[in-house]
Amino acid sequence: MALVVGVFACAAWAQPMPPAEAGSLDRLNSSPRHAEWISYAAAGGDKVDAWVVYPERPGPAPVVVVVHEIFGLNDWARAVADQFAAEGFIAIAPDFLSGKAPGGSGSKGLSVDAARSINSSLDPAEVVRRIDGAVAYTTSLPAATKKFGVVGFCWGGGISFLYSTLRPDLGAAAFFYGVAPPTDTLAGIFAPLLGLYGGSDARVTSTAAPAAAELKRLGKSFEYEVYQGAGHAFLRQQDGQAGANLEASRQAWPRVVKFLKDKLEGKVGMGPDAPQLISVQAALDDCCANDVPASEQAASLASR
Repeated sequence: MALVVGVFACAAWAQPMPPAEAGSLDRLNSSPRHAEWISYAAAGGDKVDAWVVYPERPGPAPVVVVVHEIFGLNDWARAVADQFAAEGFIAIAPDFLSGKAPGGSGSKGLSVDAARSINSSLDPAEVVRRIDGAVAYTTSLPAATKKFGVVGFCWGGGISFLYSTLRPDLGAAAFFYGVAPPTDTLAGIFAPLLGLYGGSDARVTSTAAPAAAELKRLGKSFEYEVYQGAGHAFLRQQDGQAGANLEASRQAWPRVVKFLKDKLEGKVGMGPDAPQLISVQAALDDCCANDVPASEQAASLASR
């Protein structure tokens, strides 16, 4: 773990990155990349809506599954998927609220409070099945390779960390300010991990060090960074924390792109185009301090 205090390399500062929340729709409307709404099948006859964005590149691309915050699949999460496509990945952002809103709809049209309330009640087993379905859909596309990674934010960060304990074939997992799962579940991890945390987000960041110690003991690969002064959700709230969130974003985004290219494609350039669920009741990280991991339930199912 490294506590990041200074300025990242100048090249990193010039690296394109997702917009702050207020600029999300403009980014989507101005994107040159092909994107589309699709519906894919998940286990048990489930149907999930998702936003898929394709990179502009001559050959097949690895896949990145983007796991949204507790606020559902909003414009910001879709803009993040667009930026991953700009970096050369096929990005799929599932709407984990699909079928959960009134009338059987999903995130679209829900208020922030309504989305948070529904998201907090999601069954983690169903969430994992839906990620599995997203992986199956995208890796079967003619333009995709079979290599895939998962990246999550806030609640989605915790889910991504959890998912890494369940998929031995996962190529890489990265999580922005995601709560770590219980340490007694970490032996199931085979993929390399990257965690990106705010130094002023102790509720979440405090879970990283115990996980890192256990993963080191187990001989697993876990890199993580704590950005001094940055708060929770710093990539979305880039104007927060008196500039610390923006500096953290400028450093964290190139880091995650480099990590994913290295693990999924064997590339380290930073320019564009280049089981059974451990049931954790309630959301892992709600961006508003509503949720905590249920260690007892996780430990109970981990032994099965």
